[in-house]
Amino acid sequence: MSNVEHIPGSADMSSDVVVIGGGFGGIASALRCRALGMSVLLIERLEEIGGRAQVFKKDGFTHDAGPTVITAPFLFTELYELFDEDIDDHLMFKHLEPWYRFYFHDGRNFDYGHDLEKMKQQITQFSPADVDGYDKLVSHSHEIFNVGFTELADKPFHKFLTMVRQIPALLKLGAYRTVSQMVAKYIKHPLLRRALSIQPLLVGGNPFTTTSIYSLIHYLEREWGIHFCMGGTGKLVSEMRKLMERQGVDILTGQDVGQITLEGDRVNAVHLSDGRVIQANHVICNADPPTVYREMLDRSSPYATKPKRIIPESMTQYSMGLFVLYFGTTKQYPDIAHHTIWLSERFKELLHDIFTADQLSEDFSLYLHRPTATDPSFAPEGCDSFYVLCPVPNLQATNIDWERDGPLLRDQIVKALSDTIMPELEQTITADFYMTPQEFKQDYRSTHGAGFSIAPIFRQSAWFRYHNQDPHIDNLYFVGAGTHPGAGVPGVLSSAKVVENIIREKIINLREVA
Repeated sequence: MSNVEHIPGSADMSSDVVVIGGGFGGIASALRCRALGMSVLLIERLEEIGGRAQVFKKDGFTHDAGPTVITAPFLFTELYELFDEDIDDHLMFKHLEPWYRFYFHDGRNFDYGHDLEKMKQQITQFSPADVDGYDKLVSHSHEIFNVGFTELADKPFHKFLTMVRQIPALLKLGAYRTVSQMVAKYIKHPLLRRALSIQPLLVGGNPFTTTSIYSLIHYLEREWGIHFCMGGTGKLVSEMRKLMERQGVDILTGQDVGQITLEGDRVNAVHLSDGRVIQANHVICNADPPTVYREMLDRSSPYATKPKRIIPESMTQYSMGLFVLYFGTTKQYPDIAHHTIWLSERFKELLHDIFTADQLSEDFSLYLHRPTATDPSFAPEGCDSFYVLCPVPNLQATNIDWERDGPLLRDQIVKALSDTIMPELEQTITADFYMTPQEFKQDYRSTHGAGFSIAPIFRQSAWFRYHNQDPHIDNLYFVGAGTHPGAGVPGVLSSAKVVENIIREKIINLREVA
């Protein structure tokens, strides 16, 4: 298999499908289109594919930069099965227990995991009445899952009639409610409410505004658990690349897309930043849709300037930004779980500061990833590897200067962890560095440096989200966090299934006409 060398240095080329962006959505799209028998070229602007699933190495420590929570590994298994390969020959997913360890501001812990009896024992310690409420919450989540995931996650919503048909089911399930409202219906203890409504933050949403459709995550976790890919998401990306290479997908890295040009209502070519032009029958964008429309699509075409969503850009709400601190420690912290959620005393008020007030508060809540709890290869012997993800306002908050505020936030986070769950961290931390929303905008071309594209509120979901197929340009498609069904690994992988279904239907229709 040839990769960059296969692409001529100056001559133009063509491909049935050009995939822009090598994140999980782009990788899955490339494989699914290749399985349809089409020639495929995947273009990634970074030096390595993976999109936000990059790997950083420093002083013997390894850090997965992007998604670290795998909740539906069967979606990766499907990609190998397309080519009659067994994923177990290449990758090993390990069940985690607990899934998350919550640390509350009052010093109490709550382990959320697969062991249901242990879960209920812990719930009892907080609020005995909430044990029955949790069962009802999971039951309701199952109902939402049956519609929102099983029936709709791989179905295209680019036609309004599709949305209309689902309105009765969505209303019956209370999709107009927020995740927080749904959890509060069944759970009474305030700390348990926080723990059990946190999932939207992992896909860029505020639990107090995110549609309760995302409560299906409760059942998704119960059905398949939470996994870690041994070797990390870097290993996962590496093996997916090898699968693409074995199956004849061309891969071009280190090249940005300058422009997507149109002929009538169809894309006809993708222009690279080095001047090369790639003719394409289909273009799939695993890039932030607002960025594609604003910066890549040829604006001289009337089809490029037609409205893309019923919600105008001026009313679009974006997900929060992310401050991600990567570091090693010169000693190990065996009491820290693989995934820890560290919550401050303020919850709703803090989320308001992040999502609405656009201000960097003095307090914060954190997601802490310790891969060495499961895979010691991430750090030198006797050491640990970590990253801390801190939700912050995106770059629409003009009063934040990350050159000034980044170092301050780094020190505040280290001190807070040192004072609570990681004693002496200020003395043991080593080889640290961080990313801010500025790097998300620069490295990933993310609009406003948002961590997860547009926010998962009700009026930006399903048909109201960016469509998987452009409504006016016949052969332009979208996969990834900004389109249906949404952010998170299951969401972006499912978006590739949506686009595959659309393209397959077109192929069938063309054959019938012929």
